[in-house]
Amino acid sequence: MPRYFFNVQDSSGRDIEGSELADLHAAKEAAVRLCGEMIREIDGAFWDAPLWRLEVTNPQNRLLFSLTFAAEDHEPA
Repeated sequence: MPRYFFNVQDSSGRDIEGSELADLHAAKEAAVRLCGEMIREIDGAFWDAPLWRLEVTNPQNRLLFSLTFAAEDHEPA
């Protein structure tokens, strides 16, 4: 099975172990779940770093896809 690496582009560091998954579709599903878990875990701290990105690479460090999240705080009307 192919190995995929899930790297958060902030202070979290790099995924050095990776995960073996059936295919690219399974990696995309895992990435969405991982992002949801991370947002839930950091709770309100999401607003402290209003832009972050999860990059998924192969073992040769080739970027396969990414998910970008942004938080914007707007003044009430």
